[in-house]
Amino acid sequence: MVRDESTTSDRFPRRWRSDEPAAETIELVDRLRADLEAAAYTVAGVETLWDGTGEIGATHPGDALRRGHRVPAMRALDAASGSQPALVALVRAFLLGLPQPARELHAALPALGLAGAVELGLVEVDAAGGDELARPLVDLRPYSFADAAGEGEWWIASDPGELARGDALPEDHVLGVGGATTTLSGLLVQTPAGRTLDLGTGSGIQALHAARFSDRVVATDVSERALAFARFTARLNGVTSIEFRAGSLYEPVAGERFDRIVSNPPFVITPRRAGVPSYEYRDGGLVGDALVRAVLTGAVEHLRPGGVAQFLANWEVPTGAADGAGLERVEGWLRDAGAEYWIVERELLDPSEYAETWIRDGGTRPGTGEFEALHAAWLDDFAERGVARVGFGYVLLRRPPDGAAPRMRRAERLHGPAAANPGGLGAHLSAVLEASDLVDPLDDAELRRLVVGVAPDVTEERHHWPGAEAPTAILLRQGGGFGRTIDAGTALVALVGAADGELPLGLLSDAIADLLEADGIALWSELAPQVRALVHAGMLRPVAR
Repeated sequence: MVRDESTTSDRFPRRWRSDEPAAETIELVDRLRADLEAAAYTVAGVETLWDGTGEIGATHPGDALRRGHRVPAMRALDAASGSQPALVALVRAFLLGLPQPARELHAALPALGLAGAVELGLVEVDAAGGDELARPLVDLRPYSFADAAGEGEWWIASDPGELARGDALPEDHVLGVGGATTTLSGLLVQTPAGRTLDLGTGSGIQALHAARFSDRVVATDVSERALAFARFTARLNGVTSIEFRAGSLYEPVAGERFDRIVSNPPFVITPRRAGVPSYEYRDGGLVGDALVRAVLTGAVEHLRPGGVAQFLANWEVPTGAADGAGLERVEGWLRDAGAEYWIVERELLDPSEYAETWIRDGGTRPGTGEFEALHAAWLDDFAERGVARVGFGYVLLRRPPDGAAPRMRRAERLHGPAAANPGGLGAHLSAVLEASDLVDPLDDAELRRLVVGVAPDVTEERHHWPGAEAPTAILLRQGGGFGRTIDAGTALVALVGAADGELPLGLLSDAIADLLEADGIALWSELAPQVRALVHAGMLRPVAR
């Protein structure tokens, strides 16, 4: 289980160890940006290469790359090399991680030149058989997205991944765009903020997203190497509102408070055993889920009143406990910290599944002796510490206003894929928080005066036995958000159907009671908590009058 600890950290220039690189460095980055734009090195540009293969029934190169296979992409690039040589050279070098003839990469970067690429630490030049080859030292790829501010695109720099390296990752590997990256960025509350903290910024992607809605962003990381990549990426994309600081957890921002905190922390539960690699990008060096607890509870004192923090996290479920015990543990941490919270468990894995996922993530292939040794180490660790399951999910917490008791406290299990949401789940979360803040302070009598409307993505579904007049089940389905399905009764469905944003809930409830020949007071007592639940789900929305 011993890994090669050699790194390329000395090849990424020290110029990126400072927030203020030299003027000549900035000029080189500007030239690189111009070359990338001129070659159409964008998500759409790359897609034109994949779509132009001309092979009927061929595997889509982008899909194959996501599965870890380069051959379909290489075939597509061969077909396009005559028509788009600059774009093809950049894709081969910085997306696939393939050495390129130095003259071809030089031609693809006319403003920067090969010498400039070497100076920036993007490539090194080797001589092989008399021909010079430019070997890429970084992964530099286009990345597109959409959020409440509109559509955007950046180039993200990181270390070459397993596919380009051809072997397991070094422990100081700086991760680029991954599934967790897009998950968290899609969750971010997308409303204006003053100061935002990106804790454990890695290659800087979340800091870039936060900068679209924040006046200033402070991005921290324990890895100086990660900070170097993040500074380079921010400069390349013209984002100057981010300050980068080195240090562990909240040490770099001691005594400071923020309107927002965002973090994809190194939450992966890793055995503290000799020979088990400790990857900086995913392992915080603590036992079990202690790192997650420290990150979550430490956030409260660094938030301004009303400030929101959002995280991805893992948590352990003890042997012999119900599956929901992991959520209860996280709730206990946050209650003790005095936070408001909304915890969503998206997945629950057994120890073997969990170990397999993260061993493969590090580039160790199943079927090898090293994989089996690591697998055994993980299972031994979970067994010795009495862990039966590991939960994964999202945590949103908020600091209550000074002197106010916490009101929002929710924990739920929503396994399976989320519904399609334009711009991600962030807009949905923002809308639910705003609606809940209006509804939660109201008692049931006050709630009767509220006017609500049905969210446009809610549909009704009825099930009947053949020939039966009355439905056996009535379901309310959510097309966006978390894609919830509510098994609703006749009265609730009638109220939702009548909630057109014109009449208050009390009048609607009384009318339904008359229609059903039911006691009005009793019916409202039944409907009031159900209305609150639909507001919390984003299926009913308060209407301003």
